[in-house]
Amino acid sequence: MIIAQISDTHVFRDAPDADLRASDLERTIADINALKPAPDVLIHTGDMAHGGRREDYALAASLLRKSHAPLYVAPGNRDDKENLRHAFSPWACRASGGEFLDYAIEDFPLRLIAIDTVSRGTNKGDFSEEHARRLIELIDAETTKPIVAFMHHPPYIVTVGPDPLNFVTPEAMARLQRTLQHSGRVIAVFCGHVHRSTGGRIGAIPVVVMPCTATSLRKGDYPPQMRDRPVYHLHRIDAANGLCTQARIVEAAAADADGCQRRSA
Repeated sequence: MIIAQISDTHVFRDAPDADLRASDLERTIADINALKPAPDVLIHTGDMAHGGRREDYALAASLLRKSHAPLYVAPGNRDDKENLRHAFSPWACRASGGEFLDYAIEDFPLRLIAIDTVSRGTNKGDFSEEHARRLIELIDAETTKPIVAFMHHPPYIVTVGPDPLNFVTPEAMARLQRTLQHSGRVIAVFCGHVHRSTGGRIGAIPVVVMPCTATSLRKGDYPPQMRDRPVYHLHRIDAANGLCTQARIVEAAAADADGCQRRSA
């Protein structure tokens, strides 16, 4: 199975670089659509619209609807969950109403579970006892397929960037880690939020964090040929090779891409 991932598009009509952010997203979707073989699915790991306004989601949706692959979204700290639901349910968001925007996708050989890590009033993630109960129910609803989880906040200590802990408390992050490990069937976790590429592990589970799609907000050092080109991730998962993640440079030749970093799934 091939999963394309984008994150942190921060679409915002009032931003000084609003046109660039929209262009970065549009170019990325066009690049993903041109892939051969095509990805089975496209996931967005949050902070889709910087201000969380309906008009910003409408712009994002008009660009994301061009994706040839089915799209699914998880919320980020900059998102307004109700406006996100309004713009993307049911075609890219299968969550019902209520406090949490989390759901499972059953349409593929791997189960995809979107996890809501948003905490009100802070840019950090949270994961309550109630949310743990809900996630266990989602995980245990089907017991034969491996699971790939996607969320906004990285649920491990990130050693790059200014703040290693991206949750409100270490206890909240540890609760999420325990919940992800409880079944033994979660084989990978994909995240965003820190605006740079990094990775870690939760026990045996690899966690891959991608840089933000909006080039003007991306963190870290990039060679000159990459600075004005969005980057997205392609995750290839199979029984023989486990997880192989490739960073794809938009509009760059395949030989210029970062290549595969293999991880045991």
